[in-house]
Amino acid sequence: MVEAGLVIGREVKQGEILVELDSASERLQIAEERSRQAALGAQIEALREQIAAEDRAKEQERTAAQSGREQNQADAREAETALAHAESAERRFPQLSSEGLASAREYQQARSEARRLRAVADSRGIAVERGGQDQLTRASDRAARIQGLQSQIATLEAEIPTIDAAIERLQHEIGRRSVRAPVDGRLGEAAVIRPGAVLKEGDRLGAIVPSGRLRAVAEFPAEDAMGRIRPGQPARLRLDGFPWIEYGTVTARVARVAGEVRDGAVRVEFSLNPASGSRIPLQHGLPGSVEVEVERSTPLALVLRHAGRQWAAPRGGKNQAAGRPAEGGF
Repeated sequence: MVEAGLVIGREVKQGEILVELDSASERLQIAEERSRQAALGAQIEALREQIAAEDRAKEQERTAAQSGREQNQADAREAETALAHAESAERRFPQLSSEGLASAREYQQARSEARRLRAVADSRGIAVERGGQDQLTRASDRAARIQGLQSQIATLEAEIPTIDAAIERLQHEIGRRSVRAPVDGRLGEAAVIRPGAVLKEGDRLGAIVPSGRLRAVAEFPAEDAMGRIRPGQPARLRLDGFPWIEYGTVTARVARVAGEVRDGAVRVEFSLNPASGSRIPLQHGLPGSVEVEVERSTPLALVLRHAGRQWAAPRGGKNQAAGRPAEGGF
């Protein structure tokens, strides 16, 4: 036990912590889980930054490849033009040579130039095709890297719900180690406990008297109460510590009657009338007895009822009815 706020007579509010048990281990585990959760968040954010960088590089690479492809295509067209001019000149040389307008040496030079330009044009065409293939390969590799990063993010994100569940479980355990006031009221009973004390499940730590008007509670034998005591009936309360001859009695009225029998008795609650002329200082926990008026009869009716019982009684026998007061309290 770490801290206790059990003081008899203290006013408490619903939900207020009255006793707090040691939960240092659970709090440390929560701190560890949250640190792990923060680390996962940082890793996920870093991976997302890498994906964003890959996307930016892919766009830049696509733009550069487009420019390179256009340049290669232009070079290829230039080489094709030069080749067409050289081949045209080569085709004219036999006629010029027969007419004596060109020498054999010039013809060989024209043929060599045409072959060189044909090689250049072929090389430029291959460069165009190779540039396209290289771009596809780089794009495929980059897509594979992005997919791998996304897979890592999915794996890390799958751990977050597990961490959340672990934190929630630990918080529940901490909540179980905090005894809170169930209702507003005043502490009418408190166990003597000090920091460091060991408590077991089910230990009684105290009792709270709820705020509101006092009520009297009594238990009546089932055979006397069932069918006879009903809400609204007047009653009279006598307290053991206050002789009724000196202090008088407290008038009351039946407020609620239990519908089930427990241990052979029926629980009955009474609303009190403190302004009945009694000098008793009413408070929680006063023991006493209560009498309930279940019916009213005239003296003649009582005489006739008694005579009827005597007439119906077997000859030589006695008809006796014993009653016992029901003990009750606030």
